[in-house]
Amino acid sequence: MRKGEKFVWNEEREKRFEELKHRLVSAPVLTLPSGSGGFQIYSDASKKGLGCVLMQHG
Repeated sequence: MRKGEKFVWNEEREKRFEELKHRLVSAPVLTLPSGSGGFQIYSDASKKGLGCVLMQHG
């Protein structure tokens, strides 16, 4: 969107929004960690919520 452009909610946006909601609540593909490679934790918090991700390098 550009500044000053009117936002229009249409069928395409509704379809994409429903797809996004489905992906957010569906179990992601997970694998067991391998013996090599380090781990890193990414986190963020506020007064209203907390989120974190554990990632393995390699």
